[in-house]
Amino acid sequence: MIDDLLADARERMAKAVSSTQTEFGTVRTGRASPALLDRIVVDYYGAPTPLKQLATINASEARLLTIQPYDASSIKAIEKSILESDVGLTPSNDGKVVRLAIPELNEERRREMVKVARGIAEDGRVRIRNIRRDVMHDLKELKDEGEVGADDERRGEAELQKATDSAVAELDGHLKAKEAEILEV
Repeated sequence: MIDDLLADARERMAKAVSSTQTEFGTVRTGRASPALLDRIVVDYYGAPTPLKQLATINASEARLLTIQPYDASSIKAIEKSILESDVGLTPSNDGKVVRLAIPELNEERRREMVKVARGIAEDGRVRIRNIRRDVMHDLKELKDEGEVGADDERRGEAELQKATDSAVAELDGHLKAKEAEILEV
């Protein structure tokens, strides 16, 4: 019973780390990557729609992203969403394609991107701690119902804490790598 709860917690924590690592891809470094625009949501006919569902996004050059909307009338909404986002890019269009030139990051902008990455990492840590809290609650319920003893509950809590520490350490490792990538000149 406790082993099932711990296995489920480890799996959910691994998913939280993986999800956070994917979000790190949306933080701008110095190179053009379509993943930079994954968090952009466009108000498309009154419905919030992810940009990647409205257009094809390509990194045609090392410092240029091109966005080709499926519906040409959505170009203005796409431009507006990009300007209002935290990616720090200015779009330009020719009526059919939106272009995003990716400039070199200056030191101040690099520091801002590091702060964004740290915020994403903190969100990931919060998700991991929420999983720990939920499983701790489940372990307490098992003890209260008499299905496991107090010693088993404490052993389960200790194992859960080890899994939590491991997941947070892995997430911190990904954060350090992302910070190094951002600060690399």
